[in-house]
Amino acid sequence: MYFLRMENLTVFNDTLETWTDRSVEYKVISVLIVFLICALGIVGNVMVILVVLTTKHMRTPTNGYLVSLAVADLMVLIAAGLPSIADSLFGSWIFGHAGCLCITYFQYLGINASSCSITAFTIERYIAICHPIKAQFLCTLSRAKKIIFGVWVFTSLYCVMWFYLSDIQQVLYKNMTIIMCAYKVSRNLYLPIYFFDFGIFFVLPLTLATVLYGLIARILFLNPLPSYPKEDKNGYDNFSKAQKNKMKNSSRCSSTTAASRRQVTKMLAVVVVLFAVLWMPYRTLVVVNSFLQEAYLDTWFLLFCRTCVYLNSAINPLIYNAMSQKFRAAFRRLCRCGRNAQANKAAYSVALTYSVAKETSTVESTGHFSTEIDDLTQTDELFPDKKLLYPEDCEFRKETFSQA
Repeated sequence: MYFLRMENLTVFNDTLETWTDRSVEYKVISVLIVFLICALGIVGNVMVILVVLTTKHMRTPTNGYLVSLAVADLMVLIAAGLPSIADSLFGSWIFGHAGCLCITYFQYLGINASSCSITAFTIERYIAICHPIKAQFLCTLSRAKKIIFGVWVFTSLYCVMWFYLSDIQQVLYKNMTIIMCAYKVSRNLYLPIYFFDFGIFFVLPLTLATVLYGLIARILFLNPLPSYPKEDKNGYDNFSKAQKNKMKNSSRCSSTTAASRRQVTKMLAVVVVLFAVLWMPYRTLVVVNSFLQEAYLDTWFLLFCRTCVYLNSAINPLIYNAMSQKFRAAFRRLCRCGRNAQANKAAYSVALTYSVAKETSTVESTGHFSTEIDDLTQTDELFPDKKLLYPEDCEFRKETFSQA
């Protein structure tokens, strides 16, 4: 990806300086930070993939995009994060010619696919909330799978060019020769590619997300929640007790749906904001260096930029755990073991019950359409001995329920 290359922007010059190894302090700090972030990120993203693929009621359109994002983040952590540890320790490329080509390819593929996945779930949220009628036909799991497949085909083909644009180079210093994975030709020829990537995979997704989440916020946060009639108005006293209870329960269901949609949207918006903030230092540095005759390559600032990018790929599972009751319960179910497993089942069931009240998305149509949190009533699949109870008047009838 950009990480290995940016350090090589000025190595191809006529003046060969004396090569000096990085300090022990830098090696220790960089290796520890990157290793911890990569380890936590790999474990977290693998857990996201497992809980969605192995839990039936978690297989929803939004969760499909989150799985795609998790796979892309895994690719970034493995192809960019782990090789950077070797780079910090040895200061030279140790993975050979094939490693240079493949690692560079998967670095670009991971970041571009993650950007496209974020764009996809942003559009899906917009359609599901702002155009619920169209969402019944557009926001389906089968369509989400096709879109995800298209995203990976597009980014895989787009990144093939890096097999032809990168190569290992021997850089001759006065005191030794260093092997680096670097540009195949002059870096000036790469500037159009960098700026195209910057526009298509960073500026465009964030601009689109800003507009769409603004429209979503207008629907979710500015519209008043429905409420049941007051007893002293419109002859409400004339209704029977059963009718009054049904109206109250219906109002509660509507309020619950609105609250849950807000919660899911907040979680996905946080993912987008963190993507923007954590990628900003590196993207800005690449743009600035493109206009400088001699690129700014301070070692510690480069480490900061790298750390932000690796953190972006590692932090999403923590966001899901913190902001989604259902993801939290699924993670616990995946990890639970030992003597406390049976005792915790009841607590998890309670958490899932609360998740319905907090996260259930709009109940759209039967069978084909489900948003990220609708399937929560199927708790018996998660815990066979526990089932969720709902007020009888909170009728969902034939609608299927799923989670994001």
